[in-house]
Amino acid sequence: MSGVRVDLGPRSYDVIVGPDLIASIGRHVTTRLDAGRAAIVTDRNVAAHYLEPVRASLEGEGIETIEIVVAPGESSKSFAVLQGVVGELLRSKLERGDVVVALGGGVVGDLAGFAAAISRRGMHLVQVPTSLLAQVDSSVGGKTGINTPEGKNLVGAFYQPRLVLADTDTLDTLPGREFRAGYAEVAKYGLIDDEEFFAWLEDNREAIFLGGEARESAICRSVEAKARVVAADEREGGRRALLNLGHTFGHALEAICGYDAARIIHGEGVAVGMALAHRFSAAEGLCQQEDADRVERHLEAAGLPTRICDIPGAFTPAEMMEAMAQDKKVKGGRLTFILTRGVGRAYIAEDVDPDAVRAFLAAELETSARTHASSLGE
Repeated sequence: MSGVRVDLGPRSYDVIVGPDLIASIGRHVTTRLDAGRAAIVTDRNVAAHYLEPVRASLEGEGIETIEIVVAPGESSKSFAVLQGVVGELLRSKLERGDVVVALGGGVVGDLAGFAAAISRRGMHLVQVPTSLLAQVDSSVGGKTGINTPEGKNLVGAFYQPRLVLADTDTLDTLPGREFRAGYAEVAKYGLIDDEEFFAWLEDNREAIFLGGEARESAICRSVEAKARVVAADEREGGRRALLNLGHTFGHALEAICGYDAARIIHGEGVAVGMALAHRFSAAEGLCQQEDADRVERHLEAAGLPTRICDIPGAFTPAEMMEAMAQDKKVKGGRLTFILTRGVGRAYIAEDVDPDAVRAFLAAELETSARTHASSLGE
């Protein structure tokens, strides 16, 4: 078991990483919070594996529980589902000093976290992430929210948990596609500002996928990286925006796909987005083409998509540009991207020329069309 401290003064909290943490959640909660009741928010898939042991652990420590189970997938990050969760918290008469336990992946963490932030003007929140993406990214740092037809995560709040318990055993029941998607966020931490970590990932990717010490090390190092950024810039006024490497392109792809998991899930969007960010940086002369090629090779070796044509369906530069105009980093209507000067050298690029982005996307889509036509010819 390993621990990472997210240093936010009086709102600091621990991220505990290791095996068999689900069974001890009750003890971890009672040592930090004086809560008499808890609402466990989860989805149907996760509930089948972990709802009963979480409930038993909490109740074993004298915490009365209620259970709120939602449908799996991005469709649950909606106003309607949020209203249902908040309504259940209020009808059950949970108090501000009680706790909301977010048991699941990034969708559940974002949804339950936002519900905790707005119910009774703020209830205690404990994140229990069960996906790789949630363990290394979405459960840490306090971003919560839901999606709207206009874009991803456009309605939400910064609301820090009181504790994060990342039980690595839960990753053994994670579908392969979900694990690969989470790995994109792991790779992101190397690509932002830690080439040494990215090189370590290149050498240890297979071991990470197999589990054990390498996997736990990758999770801890990712959490440490995010904790440093969050402590320095909690509300994304500056450096924290670097954590969005790949997300401007990726969120646009997700929105165009209507958050349809059959076409794309978040980590896949991030993988394509990071590859696009590096190729665009190379096209603009900001980094070497070999840097972009290196990133693409690694993501492909991990089984992740790296091209728009890897995502089912049709896309146009116009709809990509329209979707990116809703990005949360847009300032005064000007596009802001996370670009790079090389592996591990990402930076915030403000007022990026939209014509350059549009031309780049047109070239990417033309290349995708040729590749698709060639594969059909074979």
